[in-house]
Amino acid sequence: MTKKRKSGGRSKGGAGKKGSVQCSRCGRLVPADKAKKYTKYSSLVEPQMAKELQKQGAFIQRRRMTSYYCVSCAVHSGKVHIRQEELRKQDKNF
Repeated sequence: MTKKRKSGGRSKGGAGKKGSVQCSRCGRLVPADKAKKYTKYSSLVEPQMAKELQKQGAFIQRRRMTSYYCVSCAVHSGKVHIRQEELRKQDKNF
């Protein structure tokens, strides 16, 4: 069978075997270097209250939530977009 990508869609290089992570949406086990990582910050304080506290010079802690998606879930949920071949080649040249 032909191979679509030299890397197989992974970013491990010569690093050997990488661990697996679980997709946040469907639960599939995906290699950590192939999964799409999505980091979102959320504050425990309401936005209006946070603005007032920042004006007074207070530090407002934010919580970092990291979720991993398999390729199919990332495309379906809009985290990653399918690009045309010309656009993919332009990014490769840089």
